[in-house]
Amino acid sequence: MAEIEPGARLCSGYFDEAAQIALLRELEKAIARAPLFTPTMPRTGRPFSVRMTNCGPLGWVSDRARGYRYQDRHPETGEPWPPIPPVLLAAWEALADYPHPPQACLVNFYGREARMSLHQDRDEADFSAPILSVSLGADCRFRLGGGKRADSSRVFVLSSGDVMTLGGPARLRFHGVDRLLPELAPKLASPLFAEGGRINLTLRRVT
Repeated sequence: MAEIEPGARLCSGYFDEAAQIALLRELEKAIARAPLFTPTMPRTGRPFSVRMTNCGPLGWVSDRARGYRYQDRHPETGEPWPPIPPVLLAAWEALADYPHPPQACLVNFYGREARMSLHQDRDEADFSAPILSVSLGADCRFRLGGGKRADSSRVFVLSSGDVMTLGGPARLRFHGVDRLLPELAPKLASPLFAEGGRINLTLRRVT
C-alpha cells in the first residue's frame, strides 16, 4: 500500500476484475436480504443522496428521530444484517493491521448524481482501529481533508478494486466524494450497476 498522507494508505487495484465480480455476487445476495434504503439527516430529515445497507453484527444508520448510530437490525425489515463476505474479512486481516475483526460493513450505493460531503467517521467507541474502504464500479473524485472541516484538502481518483485505509493520524480526517466519473467505469455486469453507479464498502470496528 502507498501512504498518500500519514495514516492514509491506498492500495490501487487490490481486487482484480475476477475478484470484483465475485464480490459483486456476494453483495447481490446480501442486498437481497437487506435491501438498500435511504437514510435521512438527524436534525433536518433531509434524505442522503446515497442509498445504503450493511453487513455484519452491527450496521450504521441515520434518521431524524434518533440520529447517527449503530444497530443490529435493518431499520425497515427488522431483520439482522447479513454476514460480512469472507473476501472482505480477508482484506481487513491483510491490510488493517488490527488484531480484531470488523463489526460493521457499511454499503453505500452512489447513483450517477450522488455525492458525499466532507465528514468524519466518529460514531465508533474507539478510534484505534482503522477504517477500511473498498471501491466497486464507477471511478470517483475522492476528497481527503484534515482534522477540521475548513482545512485544506487534496483530490484524487478512486477506481474499482481500490482499497483505502484511514488509521492513526488519519483516522479522523474529513473526507468525501465530490462526484462520480462514469466515463471511467469498468464494465462490471450486475443488476446493481444497470444504470451505472458506484458501491463503497466501509469496514469498521465499532467497540
